[in-house]
Amino acid sequence: MNAPESAVAVNPDTQRGIYPKYNVSRVDGSDAPGERNHGHMHFVLDLDKLATDAHAKSAIVAYIESCEEEFPLLAEDLRGYVDRMQPVAFISVPEVTLPNGVVVPSFSVGQHLCSQSPDGTPWVEVSYHNARKACERAGTKLITELQALAIAHEIAQQDINWTGGKVGEGNIFIGIHKGNVGEVQPAAYISPDEEERRWHQLSNGECIYDFAGHCFTWVFDDVQGNADGIVDRVIAADSPSLTTAPFPSREKGTGWRPQAGANWSGSALIRGGCWHSGRHAGVFYLGYVWPDREFDNIGFRCTK
Repeated sequence: MNAPESAVAVNPDTQRGIYPKYNVSRVDGSDAPGERNHGHMHFVLDLDKLATDAHAKSAIVAYIESCEEEFPLLAEDLRGYVDRMQPVAFISVPEVTLPNGVVVPSFSVGQHLCSQSPDGTPWVEVSYHNARKACERAGTKLITELQALAIAHEIAQQDINWTGGKVGEGNIFIGIHKGNVGEVQPAAYISPDEEERRWHQLSNGECIYDFAGHCFTWVFDDVQGNADGIVDRVIAADSPSLTTAPFPSREKGTGWRPQAGANWSGSALIRGGCWHSGRHAGVFYLGYVWPDREFDNIGFRCTK
């Protein structure tokens, strides 16, 4: 039963324009009577509510872009507020030996993609460089290529992650990939299509979400990359980036990968696929994007 119109709460702030809400004073005393700033009006934004106030966030982002050249330190401080992430739940990934013999030590990884929203919607429209900075400000690191491969390898070895209930039977669950949604979804979203299951389980029982499908994720390349994680050489035939997947490209839900010899120098790696990637998506999907680009289907995941 719908509530009567008179019982629906209306936010009074939507019914008025500028009005007195804060008492503002200047630290230097220049707003005192007779001083140069006496009687000036101020428009105040609550920087601690940027995650929930989309209008305030948009205004601050625009101000950062406008003032950055003249006031770089102010811009950097303000960006710290804009970049503030919601608390991340971490899970443990056990030590993994990849098929080529490389040992990836145990590490902790974000159970979900990083988010600025209380509902866990992935943080997208962020460049590779800014994703790294956001992780560092939170005391974490952007997931590396070897770590991503370790997780994918773990996922591929568990019966529960296969649509047929046994390793090799059916496909590895791909996540949200069929184009049934048109943008990133909150953490609580469950696709009505059972083939779009969002979670995978590791050998230690830990679950990780959106490792395939939903949105691409930036990856720090510690295999083909330079000190900044940017690709700086061709992908060799024996690179673990290509040899770790148990099946060829786009088979068994593993996702698309390039052929050996691909030269993506100067780019940043992305993994997983997005909501409209179709059979290209998968836990071993590997692609690239220029590191300064910001797209609404690329997010990131942190580790520690």
